[in-house]
Amino acid sequence: MDKNIEISLLFDFYGQLLSPKQHEAISLYYNDDYSLSETAEVMGITRQGVRDLVKRSEAELYEYEEKLGLYKRFEQVGESAGKIRALAKEICESQDLQAVELAKEIEALADKLYTEEA
Repeated sequence: MDKNIEISLLFDFYGQLLSPKQHEAISLYYNDDYSLSETAEVMGITRQGVRDLVKRSEAELYEYEEKLGLYKRFEQVGESAGKIRALAKEICESQDLQAVELAKEIEALADKLYTEEA
């Protein structure tokens, strides 16, 4: 996965755990696609200061994921829900009416599981 996307996703999960300055730096640099110089100008600090702040913040985001694993769990739930949907669709294509009704219930549960995790 592209590092920019990975950091943005981790930021979505753990961004509120960062300090306000870290939060602002990551948001501007990764989410708003500002350069280090542009971020420095907005934040009123040096370009090197932004770089250091971003690097420390990235390390913290990775550490939170390593300890808490929320993003990994989110991905696992999404994959499982996708597999459940595929199996339910396969059952729906059968001619067994009772199985089709059961598959519809299973698919509804998978949808609910995925949307509650999102």
